[in-house]
Amino acid sequence: MQFGNKKLRNEWKYYIRFYDYLALKSRLRLITQLDPNSTDSEGYQIRSLYFDDTYDTSLYEKNYGVYKRKKYRIRIYNHSDDVIKLERKSKYDGYICKEAASLSRAEYESIMAGETDFLLARKESLLHDFYLDSKNHLFQPRVVTDYIREAYLMEIGNVRVTFDKQLMTNVNTLDIFDPNMKTVNVIHEPKMIMEVKFDNFLPTNIRSLLRYFSSQRSAISKYLICREESKAYYKL
Repeated sequence: MQFGNKKLRNEWKYYIRFYDYLALKSRLRLITQLDPNSTDSEGYQIRSLYFDDTYDTSLYEKNYGVYKRKKYRIRIYNHSDDVIKLERKSKYDGYICKEAASLSRAEYESIMAGETDFLLARKESLLHDFYLDSKNHLFQPRVVTDYIREAYLMEIGNVRVTFDKQLMTNVNTLDIFDPNMKTVNVIHEPKMIMEVKFDNFLPTNIRSLLRYFSSQRSAISKYLICREESKAYYKL
């Protein structure tokens, strides 16, 4: 699906319990491939730093279910600075578009120091947009999300099924590279988040696996969940 010049994907989200996860992944392994970025059978670690403006627009737009909205984040994998991405995730009702641009460690440090003029020298329009939003809307780092992602891929339909486990948030620092970051669990039940992303259609074999969960889709936002949890420790 297209929206202007953006290619949109479907995104379905569910809370699932551990026994459902075990049953689903055993079946997925018969018809999909484990994401090659996985470091082991458990998947890989994702840590993201989310930004919002002085009015917490991204937070409240999510709460109010605004049809068209966006969030910026900086994302790393497995606690490493080998890959650092600045991303914008745009939401159009039940569809999403994710755009990304690479950053160096030095560029990340500059953004954290509030020095963003260098972004104008980069060619990526995403970085220019982030610069303008940072200046015009006073974007600031707000919260960190941290979890383990186990992902399965299917070429037909460009399907991606992910299990996001051990979702945690920060309580003492916003520096995603801080080795002394303290985190706390934000899902206080034995469950995890399953996400299903696909292009124009969902293959029948994947749809059959999800039949049991068809009435259980949820409007889950890791950003919102972690913001709410972090407020119990300090105001962000």
